Amino acid sequence: MTGTASVPSVEVVVNSSREPATWPAAFHGVESMFLLRPPDIARVSRDLMPAVAFGRTAGLRHVVLLSVHGAGLVPVLPHAAAERWLRRSGLSWTFVRPSYFDQNLAGVLAPDIREHDEIVLPAGDSRTAFVDAHDVAAVAAAALVQPSAHAGRVWTPTGPALTYSEVAGLLTAELGRPVRYRQVGSLAFLRHARGALGLPTSMAAITTVLHLSARVGLAAFETGDVQSVTGRPPGTFAAFAHRERAVWLRDSPPWPAGGRVTT
Repeated sequence: MTGTASVPSVEVVVNSSREPATWPAAFHGVESMFLLRPPDIARVSRDLMPAVAFGRTAGLRHVVLLSVHGAGLVPVLPHAAAERWLRRSGLSWTFVRPSYFDQNLAGVLAPDIREHDEIVLPAGDSRTAFVDAHDVAAVAAAALVQPSAHAGRVWTPTGPALTYSEVAGLLTAELGRPVRYRQVGSLAFLRHARGALGLPTSMAAITTVLHLSARVGLAAFETGDVQSVTGRPPGTFAAFAHRERAVWLRDSPPWPAGGRVTT
């Protein structure tokens, strides 16, 4: 939980959940916050939620948590631990549990597509409900702007459910070269994630679990939450692929080092 970007007309305050000295300035005058777990934090009760507890004493009233689809079914996920803490905290909360981000294909998985024309995952043939992060942001923003209307709500923004073979087909059509989906086992993917994709061990393990949930059919659930909250339908993967196609071109620079799976 850090803030470093500069946005015109917005006051930017650096905040680290691991550095209590940054908390007073960060939470001064804050009544509603968006909480996203940094990928390197696995023990949220130790490394993330104490900062939120401080915020509560400083006047924080509502937290919009970016969780993950399936957090209610997989209690070992860090997102689930954050949800349990907030339910007991006395704070008002909204959980945003998106399905699988389109952006994962343009981020951590992009090198496999750009360099080898393949998607390597342990997700089997089951469908996954993909969603554009832009749609997830719109849902979260609505909950921040009107906390009372979203208090105690669990929103699951999704787009259409696709198999990874269908995703590979959409990328093939967009890029004009064959892209295939290569299924692997969980241990093979864990090694691939740590080696070829450069993920740290904890993140590689979480990423493996998330894709295994798709393999057993837990990721195909579609909702109308984007439409309900924003008044418009979610974007399609084809539209996302067209918008972001440059990231998969052979002569394009990679995304910044350290790109991570976002859900």
